[in-house]
Amino acid sequence: MPLIKVNDINLYYELHGPENADVIVLSNGIFMSTASWAYQVAAFKQHFRVLVYDCRGMWKSDHPVGPYSMEQHANDLAALLHALRIEKAHIAGISYGGEVSMTFALKYSVMVRSLIISSSVSQIDPLLLAIGQSWVGALQSRDAETLYKVTLPYNFSERYIRENQAILAASSKRYEQMDFDSVSELMAAFMRLNLTGDLKKIYSPTLVIVGEEDILKSRKYSEIIAHEIPNSELVIIPHAAHAVCLEKPGEFNAAILGFVLRNCEVVS
Repeated sequence: MPLIKVNDINLYYELHGPENADVIVLSNGIFMSTASWAYQVAAFKQHFRVLVYDCRGMWKSDHPVGPYSMEQHANDLAALLHALRIEKAHIAGISYGGEVSMTFALKYSVMVRSLIISSSVSQIDPLLLAIGQSWVGALQSRDAETLYKVTLPYNFSERYIRENQAILAASSKRYEQMDFDSVSELMAAFMRLNLTGDLKKIYSPTLVIVGEEDILKSRKYSEIIAHEIPNSELVIIPHAAHAVCLEKPGEFNAAILGFVLRNCEVVS
């Protein structure tokens, strides 16, 4: 299991693809693992060096005592890249990982070739706070089935849930291995998010992606991000909800590949 010590913790990571290619980093959503990026790794590693990893508090990385913060995650990612001798990368993330990626782009702009933000927000409003508090309540129950049932409708569209019962039943088993205390700290970091006022300071080429049917972090939040970041473009994926990388991997991958290929040196 590839672990590397940075900032006094061990981070789990995987590298895929040609060693001399541009690097694209994929940062997890709050309940995701590196395995959740399987569709993207398979597509992107044909042309890029793909780095997937678990943030502190997630799955195979260390779970130190909190509190956690977005800035701390950004510092960890910078340290991970330095340790792997990666000077610059395309920085991508979905949901929580997108918020980490925006924070990283603000603090470590010289390390960013381009920025890809999916299914994310730049600040917390009363609706997001209320949803977050309901998730924290489910975490405090320490019941994996309760947590899964509370979060499922926010992550996937009605169509996907109806057509993928077997896949979802299998994925629900992961929740039984979840560290509820660490995920609660991740949730607390999310609920302190306040980046909107700083987004104009991001000058990296930026792609913002959102699923048309995302009811958790809906289109309006992505429109705010795309409006505030000067050099950005917005892509809306039809018939997809929050977990767009899983629901519509073909469209999601095509949007990212088309964007990144315009902002990199490609190995064919």
